Amino acid sequence: MDEYYNGKISLVTGANSGIGYAVAEELLKRGSVVYLAGRNPEKIARAAAQLSTYGDRVHTLVMDVTEQEQVQQGIEKTAAEAGRLDFLFNNAGVGGTIPFEQASLEDWKTIIDTNIWSVIYGVHFAMPIMLGQGSGHIVNTSSIAGIIPPPFQALYSLTKYGVTGMTECLKYEFAEKGIHFSTICPANIATAIFNKSIDGKAHGDLRIPDDAYPVEKAAALILDRVAEQRGIIVVPEDPNTDAWRGYVLGDQEVEAQLYQMARERREAFEKGGTYF
Repeated sequence: MDEYYNGKISLVTGANSGIGYAVAEELLKRGSVVYLAGRNPEKIARAAAQLSTYGDRVHTLVMDVTEQEQVQQGIEKTAAEAGRLDFLFNNAGVGGTIPFEQASLEDWKTIIDTNIWSVIYGVHFAMPIMLGQGSGHIVNTSSIAGIIPPPFQALYSLTKYGVTGMTECLKYEFAEKGIHFSTICPANIATAIFNKSIDGKAHGDLRIPDDAYPVEKAAALILDRVAEQRGIIVVPEDPNTDAWRGYVLGDQEVEAQLYQMARERREAFEKGGTYF
């Protein structure tokens, strides 16, 4: 068992599927007590049932992360029941790949509420608990689109850059208070997020890319790096995902790749085809 997690109390949002579920399962494997949070009672109960072999270390919370009161109640209930809160994984989110001119203001509101406000709520209500106990680790799920800007993902990238920036700021702000912060920046991971668009409709072909990284391997890598108290955690760790460093440094090859991606996606959208 990983001593960083063994016997610790963890709350994971968006835990009924995808990265959230895989991280929750990996936390259980490493000895953590895990509270699975999701807004759909049936789905979160099904996820808990699939993890029933871990016995009384599995708990559930019905929680809509876009609702401030529900997030507050879920976090405070966890801490009250367990006596503390060691890890908060703000993982719930939705994708959004859409031409800017097709996005409505309601699309903007939906993705901001889900991807940014949910993280703000989580951090806001977890911090007093963690500061009171003098320790804790908050892990916020951003995206590779939160450190490099893919064309046709302006809505999504806005939210994920916000998550990355906020989390990095807090990492330094609370370093001497015993509170750690990490930002998960996944690239293409084999999860259902490709089928979760901002308005419930498919924009282009939202199939899982052929080169998507297995979610179970992603979860293990994430927890390894969180245990090392890394700040930005890019998943997977390979030359393709490391292109963000080149982007930050103004690498002309990366710039050319982004312009080419923009052309290909524009052509695909105009033809009603795919973009991966």
